[in-house]
Parts: sequence; structure tokens; C-alpha cells
Amino acid sequence: MDPHAYNTLILSDLHLGAETSHAREATRVLKQNRFQRLILLGDIFADLNFARLTKEHWKFLGYIRKLSNPKRNVEVVWVEGNHDHGLTSIMSHLVGVQVYQEYAWEYDRRRHLAIHGHQFDGFQVNRVRLSRLGTSLYLQLQKLDFRSKPIARLIDRLNTRWLRLSPKVASGALAYAREHEAERIFCGHTHQALHTEQAGIHYYNSGGWVDSRLTYLTIDEEGVRIHEYQERADYRDSGEERGEADSALADFADEAGLLEDVDYESVGR
Repeated sequence: MDPHAYNTLILSDLHLGAETSHAREATRVLKQNRFQRLILLGDIFADLNFARLTKEHWKFLGYIRKLSNPKRNVEVVWVEGNHDHGLTSIMSHLVGVQVYQEYAWEYDRRRHLAIHGHQFDGFQVNRVRLSRLGTSLYLQLQKLDFRSKPIARLIDRLNTRWLRLSPKVASGALAYAREHEAERIFCGHTHQALHTEQAGIHYYNSGGWVDSRLTYLTIDEEGVRIHEYQERADYRDSGEERGEADSALADFADEAGLLEDVDYESVGR
């Protein structure tokens, strides 16, 4: 039986380059579903260091490039997150998609708006340098953590709760949707899947792909649905994956026509 065809699938906060990123499962979600539009709702990368990317991370990017082929008839949209900042200039060339600060579209006679959500996080907006330092230290901690990364995942959850990101982002997003006359607004950033409604405006958070709960959103004529990825694959040793990352990068670069791109090859090296 063919999978259900959705109008839009939204996935965010994959954090490619992080030890906790579930890129393999995210790729499976994209392969197992049919959709007319894919929105990558920010923080697809952990930082600008491409040397951190594993084989599975490059496979995810390779599949995004395949989806962006016009013959697929899939609209692929990349909305920039705070961790993606600085990649906009190379993303279009890398995977063949256009990058937006926010993205609006009409469907089912409703105005929809997608924005990563860090814009409504006062800590992120006002303390950019401190936040980047925290990200760097957090990525280093992941290397020292146990294989399943329990400490890193716990810190991520505690950080979200301490900063009260979910209610802050939801409140700011709802106000922003009202100002821009959108009936539905979609965010990421908090890593917590959520739906709330206020005065006829619906806010949805797509969750993330760095914790034990892996979630994404779909939109069709029946409405918006939060999905949780259930299948748990066995992971190989991260060192083995990183050892194969160079060959995966070479395959991806060859297909994308990037082998002669000196500026690209120097990123993160």
C-alpha cells in the first residue's frame, strides 16, 4: 500500500554534527512518507563545523538534494535557525534549496507561517555570543558522554525547562501570527513538540531530533498532526561512522558537483 500523501511535512532541530543527532531516523521518515512540500524548520546543523558531520549526516543532506530535484515535484524549503546562521550563502548550492528567514504559504484557505522560533527567545536574541559559547561546550561534552548520550540529553531537557522556552516561544509566536494574519504558525527551537490554540490561532512546534522523542509535523486536508518516530535502530560506534564520513562526503560532493569548490571544501576544516 502506498503511503499517505501529505501536503506538507515539517521537520526541525536535527543538529547535524552533534553526537545526539538522529539523522538516520530522519532520513527514514522522509523516505517513508509522501509530501508535496518539505519544510526544514531550522537548526538542521549544530554549528558551522562541517568536519563534525558523520556518514549518516551526509546521507541526510544527500537525500535532501535528491528531493530538491525538479523532477520530484517536491517543494523543499529551508527556514534558517539560530544554529544555521552563517550557512545561508552556501546552502542553496549545497543541497539545491532556497533558504528563508521565515516562510508563508496558503493552504486549505488558511494562511500558514513557518519561523524557527529563536526570535521569540529573549536569551538567544540578547546573548548571542554566550549562546554560541554554550553550544561549543555542549558539543564537546557530547564527545565525552556515554554512547547513548544520557548526560547531553538531560542537559538539553533541563536547559529548555530552565529557560521556559516552550511557553516563551509559543506566546511570542502566537502574537507574531496575529500580527501577520496567519491562522497557523509553526516553530522549532524548543525541541518539544506542542500544539496550543489562542483566539482561533494555532501554534505548533515540530519538536526535535536530538532526544529520545523524535517528532515531526504533517499537514493535509484533515488538519495538522504531530507524529512521533517509534522505530529504534541500533547504532554503530560513532568513531566508525566518522571514519566513513569522508567517503560519504566525497560521494555527496561528486553528485552535487562540488569537488572543485575550494571555498566549500574549506568549511569546518
